[in-house]
Amino acid sequence: MKEVRYFYVPDAANIRELPADEATHAVRVLRLSEGDEMMLMDGQGTFYRAVVTVASNHHCMYDIQETLLQDRTWQGHIHLAIAPTKLVERMEWLIEKAVEIGVDEISFLNCKFSERQVVKVPRLEKIAVSAMKQSRKAWKTVLHEMQSFEDFIATERQGGKYIAHCYEEVPREGLFDLLKKQPAADDVTIMIGPEGDFSIDEVREAVSRGWKSVHLGTSRLRTETAGLSAVMMAQLTKQL
Repeated sequence: MKEVRYFYVPDAANIRELPADEATHAVRVLRLSEGDEMMLMDGQGTFYRAVVTVASNHHCMYDIQETLLQDRTWQGHIHLAIAPTKLVERMEWLIEKAVEIGVDEISFLNCKFSERQVVKVPRLEKIAVSAMKQSRKAWKTVLHEMQSFEDFIATERQGGKYIAHCYEEVPREGLFDLLKKQPAADDVTIMIGPEGDFSIDEVREAVSRGWKSVHLGTSRLRTETAGLSAVMMAQLTKQL
């Protein structure tokens, strides 16, 4: 018996053909043929059980057999804002793992000490979609283009707002402790700085705008490890 495969089809209910890249994978790699079953995910909370009706070199058409509305597995909205690392591979690893664990939104920050000012979001989108399919997530993580630190903190946001940093001279509390005190249904936004940390002026500016100063524990973590740790802490406090 073949394992049922998952495919990302943003408008699955209204079309009857896999997107080109998914069709190529389905037909040329997985060798799906007419009559084979597959699962479609629209990234908006619904899965669809479908069967292949046409499989050719460039096309894979389907017929929906069942619509399966999914329930969310965590409360609130988890938003990670992070300054990309110099090595893009480390950001790709973070995106993959954060999506698998569960994060609603990821923003990329250009900070004073940032070593990377450009990210290729289309490439990261593909990694996010792959991780979504692998982990069977019903909602697609939203990825944003790079923006300045100043613009990000100036934007109004609901729920808890936290900036993680390593400056001893700025009072900090443990992120996990604060998240446990926050209502689970509230939104949460966590900022992680670049490999040289935020500047102390950036930290103080964020705090003056209502962001809470936090640490992630006693260890000094790499940027991507800190980002993943923050997502995990949020998940642990928001599970249904």
